[in-house]
Amino acid sequence: MVNLFVKEGDQVSKDQPILELENEKAVATIPATAAGTVTKVFVQPGDKISVGQRILSLKESGVPEASGAARKGPLASKRAEIAAPEDERAPEAEEVPEGEALPPAKPGLEPAAAPSVRKLARELGIDLARVRGSERGGRIVLGDLRAYIQRLQSLAAQPRAAAAAVPPAKSVPERVNFSQWGPVGRKPLSALRQVIARRMSESWHAVPRVTQFDEADVTGLMALGKKYAAAYDQKGARLTLTAFALKVAVEALRKHPVFNTSLDESAQEIVLKEYYHLGVAVDTEAGLMVPVIRDVDKKNLSDLSEELEELGKKARERKLAAEEMKGGTFTISNQGGIGSGHFTPIVNLPEVAILGLGRGTMKAVVREDKLVARLLLPLALSYDHRVIDGAAAARFMVDVVKGFENFKEEEIKL
Repeated sequence: MVNLFVKEGDQVSKDQPILELENEKAVATIPATAAGTVTKVFVQPGDKISVGQRILSLKESGVPEASGAARKGPLASKRAEIAAPEDERAPEAEEVPEGEALPPAKPGLEPAAAPSVRKLARELGIDLARVRGSERGGRIVLGDLRAYIQRLQSLAAQPRAAAAAVPPAKSVPERVNFSQWGPVGRKPLSALRQVIARRMSESWHAVPRVTQFDEADVTGLMALGKKYAAAYDQKGARLTLTAFALKVAVEALRKHPVFNTSLDESAQEIVLKEYYHLGVAVDTEAGLMVPVIRDVDKKNLSDLSEELEELGKKARERKLAAEEMKGGTFTISNQGGIGSGHFTPIVNLPEVAILGLGRGTMKAVVREDKLVARLLLPLALSYDHRVIDGAAAARFMVDVVKGFENFKEEEIKL
C-alpha cells in the first residue's frame, strides 16, 4: 500500500478515495463505494495487503458497524491487492511443464464465485480453493474453471515418471552481512522494482541478444527542431528528439517488418504484426516504466509530441493504467537527456528489438574533403538473434541513420 487517506472518526462519502495500492506496474486509487464513518483502521501506509485482509470498519448511516473482513458490501471487495496485469487477462489454458504440481488450496476465506460456477465445480468434484480467479479480488468465473480443467488434462497427459519428477530447487543466494564493515541501511524493493528485476532477468536468460552500434548526423535535424520549437510549445507539445525517433523508427519498421514481430516459442512461429505500437522508456523515481504509443504510423509529429508529453507526465506521477503499458511492438530508450553515450539496451519481451539513443556530441568529421564540426547521435540497436540476423540489423540501422539525417521539414510543419 502506498498511501492511506482516512483515519478513525473520518466521515467518508461514496466514491471518495480512501487509499492507494501499488501493483506491479502502477498505483491505483481505491474509492469507498458507500458513505459512513470510519470506526477502525487495520492497516498502515507501507503495509502489504493480501486478499481477504481487513482494511477498515465503516459504520454506514443507519447500518450497524461491520468490519472489512465480515461485511459483504461493495467496499469489502476492494480489500484485496490489485491484481497483477497477468491476472487481468481472460484466462487461457496454461502449458504445464513436466513435473509441475497443481497449486495448493488457498487457505482462508472461501473464494468468490457465482452460484452457477460453484454448482458446476461441485458436480465436477473441483475444489475452487485451487482455482486462480482472474476477476477483481480473485473472483472465479467460468473461464477460470475451464482453464483449470484444461490444466488437469495437461497434467494427466504427461508421462507418469515425468509427472512424479521434482524440478531442481533454485539455489539461494548467499546473504552477506555488510554491517560487519560499517553502517548500512535497508529498504524493501517496491512491487515495480521487483517486476523490473524479474523481467530483465527473463530477457537476459531467454534472448540471445546482439547490439548494433552506429551514429547519425543530427545537426540539420536539431536546427529544424529549434526552428519550430516555439510553435510546438504554444500547442503544449515539446518537440523532442524522442518524437523524431518515433517517426524515424516506424518508417524503418515498415520497411523491415521482422523488427515488428514476436516469437511464439510454443508454436514455433513468428507473429507478424500489422500495427505499430511503440513503447517509450520513461525514467521515474520509482523505476523504469514503458508507456505505449499506439498506431504511430497514423499520427503526425505534433500528435506524437503531445502524446509523449502526456504519457511521460502520467508515468512520473504513477498514474499510468496497466493497459497503457501493454501491446508494444518495438521500444525506444533515450538516455541522451541524462548524459549517456552508447549503451546496450535489453530487449523488452515479447518484442524482438529495442533502439537506444545516447547523448549527441559535437565531433570533427570529414564532409566533402573538409573537416567540419557535426552533432553526432549515438545509436544502439539490440535485437533477438533467434529472429533477426546481423545483416538484417545492419540494413535496419542504415535506414534509421538515413531517417535522422534526411528528415523532411514538411513532416515538422504544423
